[in-house]
Amino acid sequence: MSDSPAQMGSRRAREVLGLSAIHTPADLRRAFREAAKRAHPDRPGGDPELFREAVEAFRVLQVGAAQPRQIFAPATVSQRSADTNLLSIEPLVALGGGPVEHALPDGRRLRLTLPPGLRTGDTVRAGETELKVVIRGDGEVMVRGDDLWMTVKVDPRLLAEGGRVAVDTPFGRRVVWITRKAAERGLVRLVGQGLPARGPWTEGHLFLRLAPVERKVDSAARTLLRRFTAAWAA
Repeated sequence: MSDSPAQMGSRRAREVLGLSAIHTPADLRRAFREAAKRAHPDRPGGDPELFREAVEAFRVLQVGAAQPRQIFAPATVSQRSADTNLLSIEPLVALGGGPVEHALPDGRRLRLTLPPGLRTGDTVRAGETELKVVIRGDGEVMVRGDDLWMTVKVDPRLLAEGGRVAVDTPFGRRVVWITRKAAERGLVRLVGQGLPARGPWTEGHLFLRLAPVERKVDSAARTLLRRFTAAWAA
C-alpha cells in the first residue's frame, strides 16, 4: 500500500510522476496529466491505486512549489555540513542558468548546474549545503527584481527625433524603435525580455536607459590642421 499524503516524500512523489529534482510548475502539471491519464480507473488498463498515488504525488509537489525560494541543484561533491553561504552569480546566469563553480569558506569547491530564472534571495541546495543566491551586476546588465536593465549609447539626434537603433541585448541583437516619448524619458521597455517566469515569479522586462553618445571635441590645433589640409588638397 502506498504512503498517505502526509507520509509521501518529495523524492517518492517525483518517482511516481517521473520528474527530476529540478522541474518547473509546467513540468509538474504535464507529468501529472500523463500519469493520471494512464492510471485513470475509467480507462482500459487503469489502476485505481496508481491513480491515487499520482494524485498524492501531485499534492506533495504542489506544496513544495508553494515554497519557491527552494531550488535543488546537484553537486559533484558530497557535503557533511549545512553552512549557509552566498552564491554570487551574474545576470546572464540568472537569465539562462547553466554550470557554475562555488568556493566554500573551508576551501572546498562545488560545481552546480543552475536552472534559469533565479532571483536574489533564492536558495540552492547542493547535498547538505545551502547557498543563498545574490545576483551581481556585471557592468553591462543589472537585475532589479524580475527585470533586466541596460544602458544604451545612441546618437543624440535619436533622442531628439526618435527612430530605430540596433541594440545588442542578452537575447541577441534587437532593432528597437525609439518613440519621441521614450526619447524624452530616456527609457525604452522591451516586454517579456527580462528574467523568465518561474514559480510565483512573473516574466520580467528589459529596460534600456538611453544615453547620448559623447562626441569628441576637436582641439583648435586639429581644426586648423584639417582646414589647412583641405585647402592644400584643393
